[in-house]
Amino acid sequence: MKIGLAYDLKSDMAIVAGDPDDALEEYDAEETVESIARALNRLHHRVIRLGGGRDFLTAVLTEKVDMVFTIAEGRGNYRSREGQVPAVLEMLGIPYVGSDPTCLSVCLDKPLAKHLVAAAGIMTPSWQLVADGHVLDAIDWSGFPFPAFAKPAWEGSSKGIGRGARVESFPEMKQEVLRLLATYQQPVLVEEFIRGRELTVGIVGSPPRVMGIMAVVPLGGTDPDFFYSIEIKRDWRRQVRYECPAALSRETAARIANDSLTVFKTLGCRDMARIDFRLDDRGMPYFIEANPLPGLKPGHSDYPMIAQHAGIDYVSLIGNILDSALRRKNACVRMSA
Repeated sequence: MKIGLAYDLKSDMAIVAGDPDDALEEYDAEETVESIARALNRLHHRVIRLGGGRDFLTAVLTEKVDMVFTIAEGRGNYRSREGQVPAVLEMLGIPYVGSDPTCLSVCLDKPLAKHLVAAAGIMTPSWQLVADGHVLDAIDWSGFPFPAFAKPAWEGSSKGIGRGARVESFPEMKQEVLRLLATYQQPVLVEEFIRGRELTVGIVGSPPRVMGIMAVVPLGGTDPDFFYSIEIKRDWRRQVRYECPAALSRETAARIANDSLTVFKTLGCRDMARIDFRLDDRGMPYFIEANPLPGLKPGHSDYPMIAQHAGIDYVSLIGNILDSALRRKNACVRMSA
């Protein structure tokens, strides 16, 4: 099969004056693209590099690919940017791997995803959305629980989540929110900080199945105030260890797995996703966010780490994701016949 590979490389982007130092954090390294291409080659497919942005538009119109494996994050500051490539592919009638534009846009919009997940009966920390600095003081914060957590509403890859994301009081929160509004030019989500463990769940396939639950544990020992900041992610070898499977009771693990599948289905995810939770000291899981476009860098990204601990090597992981998309494509062909 001739498979197009769509992606956005860090090396193809440029930081302009005024951009934060994490402006390119969500984009991929050449190593990730190479690893996916090698895996697809080993699965006996021919890989055509389509790239991203305008290069993708030109290439996808020129190359006659059978399917597209897309890890493209999209361009710009839009909450719908992860849906840009899938939307083009749908317009052209080209099947692709992964979630559709609606799901990708909803998941990147963290408050909207929280609304939908909460409506499905999944616990999520209480929150407020601050659209701009003018409404900050107009919101009634009197009953809001502190400490709290502030982050950009439409970002991934821990963009905007630095050491100062955890705030202890309204004045501290106000300062951080105003900084984020000015830096990232989008609304800011302020949510209750759940003291406890940081967990992430890998889901793959159609029907979806949980590959595993992984805990991110600080090397200094258990710390209920720990959170996976961008500084720690960049220095993870010296800062954290990954516990997979996470040391959980059977009942807690089962609840998190079930909640993860509920989130996956509620948000309309397909083929692959990573779901993040905080687990409080009572063993109660709180949904934090869903990533239907998880990082796929082998030996580095959480998602392939979970697969590896589950006994799924990298080539098999890429094959499972692709097979899930192919089953959906073949089912659509049968339905339309």
